[in-house]
Amino acid sequence: MVSGLLDVAALDLECGADLRFSLEYVREDGTRDREPLAACTAERFEEVAPVRSFHWAKGAAHFPGLWWSSTTSAHVGFESWLERDHVMLMDFDPGITGIASQPFWLHWQDGDGRLRRHAPDFFARRADGGGVVVDVRPDDRIPAEDAEVFRVTALACGQAGWEFRRAGTIDPVLRANVRWLSRYRHPRCRREPVAAALLEAFTEGRPLLAGAAQAGDPVAVLPVAYHLLWQRELSCDLSVLLGGASMAWREAAG
Repeated sequence: MVSGLLDVAALDLECGADLRFSLEYVREDGTRDREPLAACTAERFEEVAPVRSFHWAKGAAHFPGLWWSSTTSAHVGFESWLERDHVMLMDFDPGITGIASQPFWLHWQDGDGRLRRHAPDFFARRADGGGVVVDVRPDDRIPAEDAEVFRVTALACGQAGWEFRRAGTIDPVLRANVRWLSRYRHPRCRREPVAAALLEAFTEGRPLLAGAAQAGDPVAVLPVAYHLLWQRELSCDLSVLLGGASMAWREAAG
């Protein structure tokens, strides 16, 4: 669902495969630990505190902020609009159960003997228990030095048994649709008996506005329908702009 992912298979992960890594991270209680990578792969990095603070400055070129995650019922920090949109997509993904920003410092020594470190943008936990390390960078803004850092990070993730993603440009239609649905992500948007009526109305696929009208006044009902779409209890084609004529249907149970 996310475009701009790094093709890890195309990277030369053999070069530097003997690198030794350590992770520095901050537990929820504020204690800071640093351990060899192999010793902390079972840590719940989706629950750690950021290893560095987010800075807000008037006139700055970046746009940090906090995203309230419906997945975790907590805030996740971001440092750009692109990062925010990727947090949004992870929040929308039912295969993701946890998200943390700036989860750890990855430490290593490069081939010239220099001590290096890198803080990935996010750590996400998949529903199957696997880990995902995410670095967000626009596709056209990856200088050679950063590409090397991503290669080394992918190598470390391979040693840890985690997936690595370099997340870049997002399809604008998908982004617009998920942004719209995200306005209705909070559980307060689910109202009964409207939700049950909508699930019944969309047992068979039908246009969104027609199904909403069957369940009641569309003005009152559509916010609940959008929440059900966010929750994936209803589905629609998000590759085209969402509107009243969009076909929607109830997701099969199980």
